[in-house]
Amino acid sequence: MKRWSFSNLILVLGLLFIYLPMVILVIYSFNDSRLVTVWGGWSVKWYVGLLDNSQLMGAVMRSLEIALYTAIAAVALGTMAAFVLTRIPVFRGRTLFGGLVTAPLVMPEVITGLSLLLLFVAMAQLVGWPAQRGIVTIWIAHTTFCSAYVAVVVMARLRELDQSIEEAAMDLGARPWKVFFLITMPMIAPSLAAGGMLSFALSLDDLVLASFVSGPGSTTLPMEIFSAVRLGVKPEINAVASLILLVVSFATFIAWYVSRRTEKRRVRSMRQAMDETSTQNWRPAATNTVAAPPSAHS
Repeated sequence: MKRWSFSNLILVLGLLFIYLPMVILVIYSFNDSRLVTVWGGWSVKWYVGLLDNSQLMGAVMRSLEIALYTAIAAVALGTMAAFVLTRIPVFRGRTLFGGLVTAPLVMPEVITGLSLLLLFVAMAQLVGWPAQRGIVTIWIAHTTFCSAYVAVVVMARLRELDQSIEEAAMDLGARPWKVFFLITMPMIAPSLAAGGMLSFALSLDDLVLASFVSGPGSTTLPMEIFSAVRLGVKPEINAVASLILLVVSFATFIAWYVSRRTEKRRVRSMRQAMDETSTQNWRPAATNTVAAPPSAHS
């Protein structure tokens, strides 16, 4: 019987520390008792009751909408920033630009939220926009710090790519935008999916920034949960949290599956191209090999 090593024990303890609270949360979402800490049997009434809780379901749909828009915008902006920092090695202000891109990673969210609040208030006084804070201001705030995470993920992938493939395509007459969309994008697709999922999860989980830049009628799910748990955890909170876990897990699985299929397809295409190239190189060599003429002395 194989003995467990110390590293395996640490791995199991770490996984239990991370995922055991989620498992307990899902189990207690089926608790029949209104008291969260007292088990009263299995029931799905709290999931059915979510349909009648328009305030909580409205916050869920609002948070999912903001998270989706944030993921799209963050992937677009973060990819452009990463491409500039990796493909243009020297330009005036590069150090400053790189620092500004990654600054949200180390800046406290309280400072970021307060800064954005002051910015929106000043803009409303100067240009009249935004007239009131709401979903749009939350989306801008989330995109601000999620773009930094996407930029870091995509930069790591771009640095690993072989630029000779892009250079060969441009030597054959392809324009830079065509090279980017047809060659570079497929190769960095897994990192784009990872950055998008990370942005989606960060936006869905954010409480601090949304508390600063939200307005009436734009309460997100973390804000709703934070307001509710101050009076005690309700069973509906466990149910909606379990649904969010299900949605995020399913989206993560889809992103992983698509990225895996894309990577396999890319590797298969590269192998086929290498096989075709080696075959073409072998045929001329075989054709040029002819028998030597007989010697005059034979």
